[in-house]
Amino acid sequence: MTLPHLPRLLYVEDDAEIAAMTLEVLSETYQVTHESDGIAGRDRALRERFDVILLDRRLPRLDGAGIVRDLRTAQITTPVLMLTALGAVADRVEGLDAGANDYLLKPFDFEELLARLRALRRAFRAEGRRRAVAGWTYLPDTAVVYGSTGARVSLTATENAVLDLLTSSPDHVFSREEVAGTVFSSPDAVTTVDTYVHYLRRKTETDLVETVRGRGYRAGAAR
Repeated sequence: MTLPHLPRLLYVEDDAEIAAMTLEVLSETYQVTHESDGIAGRDRALRERFDVILLDRRLPRLDGAGIVRDLRTAQITTPVLMLTALGAVADRVEGLDAGANDYLLKPFDFEELLARLRALRRAFRAEGRRRAVAGWTYLPDTAVVYGSTGARVSLTATENAVLDLLTSSPDHVFSREEVAGTVFSSPDAVTTVDTYVHYLRRKTETDLVETVRGRGYRAGAAR
């Protein structure tokens, strides 16, 4: 039976005993989809929308880090909680570097598991608007851009104001005077505009902001 009022959770775990116990607990709060190997889990996450993803680090066919890496490459920013074995520091580090948002050690307490999932969903909802810019996902409400591998880059208030303006109309070419007048309240501050475009490119990639020769700047094309 479909429960549309419950948030959707993808759970990827190959240990049948652990999965059975965890599914019983999760099903009280979530509409759960369970997969038992990495390839099936990744393909399901690429094909369907979920509110949060819970996956084991060690899985057959494709491990948890590989799943997260593929999702972030596909610009899927759904929060991921990764389950790792006690003491497996390298597994935790690799999972976080791949783009996982948090991890929980096995064996875990179900109350802590549910609390971690709630926290991830709250943070994800709070991030608000999302815009695709070049190979990045931009969140103007929190002044953050995420790279294709899940790398997180924080922007200053002024950097964010410049990028927010450029991405507000991605097909429009903004003259330097237009950006200066809007962001800095002075059409004469064109060299300051160039400086902040340089800052944005240095923090991310050169194609985040495109230069249109003789006309000005525009947001890099989504890809």
